[in-house]
Amino acid sequence: MSRPVILTAAVTGSQPSFKIHPNIPITPQQIADQSIDAARAGAAIVHIHVRDPLTGDPVGHTALYEEVVQRIAASGVDTIINLTTGFGARFVPGATNPRTADDASNFTTPEDRTKHIVHLRPEICSYDVATFNFGETAFINTPAHLRVMAARAREAGSLPEIEVFEPGHILLARQLIAEGHLAPPGHFQLCLGIKWAMPATREAMAFMLSLLPEGCTWAAFGVSREQFPIARAAVQLGGHVRVGLEDNLYLEKGVFAPDNAALVRRAADIVREEGCHVASAAEARAILGLRPRVAA
Repeated sequence: MSRPVILTAAVTGSQPSFKIHPNIPITPQQIADQSIDAARAGAAIVHIHVRDPLTGDPVGHTALYEEVVQRIAASGVDTIINLTTGFGARFVPGATNPRTADDASNFTTPEDRTKHIVHLRPEICSYDVATFNFGETAFINTPAHLRVMAARAREAGSLPEIEVFEPGHILLARQLIAEGHLAPPGHFQLCLGIKWAMPATREAMAFMLSLLPEGCTWAAFGVSREQFPIARAAVQLGGHVRVGLEDNLYLEKGVFAPDNAALVRRAADIVREEGCHVASAAEARAILGLRPRVAA
């Protein structure tokens, strides 16, 4: 049989992309509806951020996550929910006192960043092993915070999807595995093409793969125009794939993707062109060693 490839749809993200694209999901209903459509198009996993329904700004409110999760569950579609823990990691130094956060910061405690994980117990939660310059802000995840977040994910029974943007992030993740904070061998997401981090090239991907723990599972994504080239390279190199409006707004140059499902369908075509098949949610659970979770 052909190899099953897991497709993840990253449906909205935290960037102000709604100011550019007319159909970025903002409200819980919009996020849930696009997640459901993406799952029906072939996404075994939906990766979810939430936004303020009035402003579109990123937020971390548990009630919004809960509404999205409940709407997806009520649809009857079988998909794996992956809730982000990335909100709360951005730091901007104050203009007069760099030790004090600017109002643009959302930096907060690891407990606050994972309260929705403990409450909703998703099958997967993102886990950014990453401190680096993210645009004009610092994206900060200290080892001490990461240890707390790993314990909270374990309490929730959620698989940490280890997000790595640079080679050193993999080395830190391996140390956390060696210390017993993360279960071996881990599930990794290679995040490629973010400005000031690892470029979205096949060569960069191959180098990062050389550092991963033996026997781990992994997926990759590229941002913007590199979304589909990186998807194809990931399939060719034996991994899984993430696409979605969080990472890329276009189906082709100058043509907006109408929704997340369109990006998933394009990725599914790539998977089949490479002689593999799109994994169902059940196959994805088997590959990742998951058991279905029920929201609290």
